[in-house]
Amino acid sequence: MIPSVLPTYNRAALTFEKGEGSWMIEADGRRFLDLGAGIAVNVLGHANPVLVEALTEQAGKLWHVSNLYNITQQQALADKLVASTFADTVFFTNSGTECCELAVKMARKYWNDKGQPERVEIIGFEGAFHGRSSAGIAAAGSEKLVAGFGPLLPGFHQVAWGDLDAAKALIGDQTAAIIVEPVQGEGGIRPMADEDLKALRTICDEAGILLIMDEVQCGVGRTGKLFAHEWAGVTPDIMMVAKGIGGGFPLGAVLATEEAASGMVAGTHGSTYGGNPLACAVGGAVMDVVAEDAFLAEVNRKAGLLRQKLEGLVAEHPEVFEEVRGAGLMLGLKCSNAACGDVVAAGYDNEVVTVPAADNVVRLLPPLNITDEEIAEAVVRLEKAAAQVGAEG
Repeated sequence: MIPSVLPTYNRAALTFEKGEGSWMIEADGRRFLDLGAGIAVNVLGHANPVLVEALTEQAGKLWHVSNLYNITQQQALADKLVASTFADTVFFTNSGTECCELAVKMARKYWNDKGQPERVEIIGFEGAFHGRSSAGIAAAGSEKLVAGFGPLLPGFHQVAWGDLDAAKALIGDQTAAIIVEPVQGEGGIRPMADEDLKALRTICDEAGILLIMDEVQCGVGRTGKLFAHEWAGVTPDIMMVAKGIGGGFPLGAVLATEEAASGMVAGTHGSTYGGNPLACAVGGAVMDVVAEDAFLAEVNRKAGLLRQKLEGLVAEHPEVFEEVRGAGLMLGLKCSNAACGDVVAAGYDNEVVTVPAADNVVRLLPPLNITDEEIAEAVVRLEKAAAQVGAEG
């Protein structure tokens, strides 16, 4: 008999009832160090007092009004994002998946209004993850995502990760845009080299097409810059943002230049909940903390500390780990002879939470305000997990 909750998740046998900063407390009282942050969502940890205050204050005033009216908190957050990024305008959603839908629509509408409605094709990269909607799975194209869900939304092509020559060769009279994650998350914590992001920007400029960046997982301070593409010194035309922007409250945003968004006039897109007062009050509080230079400098310092300790862990357990990869506090442990799922499971046994990814990688996505002491303790627990896996192997 099917359970009351649709069984689409392979859940761990854990029930967390409380969170405090970088810690989660299980129903039986065990305290777990959280190196997953709800899959890069809880950028300021659990029950952060700044976010609790922002949410509570707004909850006592106004929850929801719909986008039929001006929303003060939405306007304030949009202004903050525009002031801090390349963007001229922002549309708010509830999730990264919804961002993908709008990014695709925006790129296609741009060309339609330019008198080239045939330009609908979007080129992406193998290993990508852009959500689980029809557009998202078509843009990624992996068998895991698309099997059984045909016919796929047409107009999407994929090339091998980092193969810019192949991407360039696919550009034709029907190409609207290229979509890329500066750092692939689900694909195995694979950063695109700065020089490749620069080259991708040049390719799009020379072809006159749009560049869409998916920073749903790698954005909002995760790599030590507010957004990961900043390391390469280039900007997209359209950017997808979610996860960390709400600090745990469902919130997403599509950021765009005025030119790229020129086709999106009244009636072309909408959302009942997107950008509601509660979400934007929390998002504004997140931005007030994460966008500060001093906070990002600390992310980079802590990232260096964590990476150094992880390199030592890999050296001690070559039977389990092959390398450390990633950027900032978006790191991955590439497993060698062990299965990443076994390492994640052993982590649970040793009260540390990590997240599996493709390419046999264990993702480490801690809250950005994790302390030095918590980093040290986390690696101690990871070492115990590695020793357990090594002994079992």
